[in-house]
Amino acid sequence: MRLLLVEDDDRVAAALSAVLARHGIDVVHARSGEEALRALLPDGGPPFAVVLLDLGLPDQDGFEVCGRIKRSTDTRVIMVTARADVRSRIHGLNLGADDYVVKPYDTGELLARIHAVSRRPPEHRDPQGRADDAQAAVRLGPVAIELPTRQVAVDGELVQLTRKEFDLLALLAQHPGVVFRREQIISEVWRTNWEGTGRTLEVHVASLRSKLGLPEMIETVRGVGYRLVVPAAR
Repeated sequence: MRLLLVEDDDRVAAALSAVLARHGIDVVHARSGEEALRALLPDGGPPFAVVLLDLGLPDQDGFEVCGRIKRSTDTRVIMVTARADVRSRIHGLNLGADDYVVKPYDTGELLARIHAVSRRPPEHRDPQGRADDAQAAVRLGPVAIELPTRQVAVDGELVQLTRKEFDLLALLAQHPGVVFRREQIISEVWRTNWEGTGRTLEVHVASLRSKLGLPEMIETVRGVGYRLVVPAAR
């Protein structure tokens, strides 16, 4: 596996690179956002499977770098940062980050996250693995979900969702009222069974509730998972 490490602290980068190399990961080190973006340009070698992106970079904010990476490539991005607040997590995931790791972290957990993210399939298919154009529109009260175009509208107003937010909503909307276990959601939306994705699921649910403006639409079933409750038409 080839990995791009974006970290401006050479000592941190050297220590982490040595650990990753012992686990068979080929690490390329970039010290700034611009250096990272240049490294992602095709160079004839194997593509990067994952980018480990620190947010505190010397030339630009890591959030901006993440957005630029996800707009131009399909490379998986794991944000690695000391910013532990939920707002930062939501912002990073909304930009398209595939995972978010808070420093200090356990190296074994980081390795597990790297491998889990690298195994995820391409994101141009829905959670059931069917091509987008094979789907139809779903109407749930004031919410309209256009599965072929991956668009969502509430009361006729388009709502901008990330890919994972849309996949999560589309999965729950298949069977309104049915409880989906957390493990099932993680398996179908993130294509992994690693329990560390649970926190990522919670952040996506919170963001989805906020964007739709219908917090009661996605109901938490304590100890089990989530279900979609069809809101009343307005």
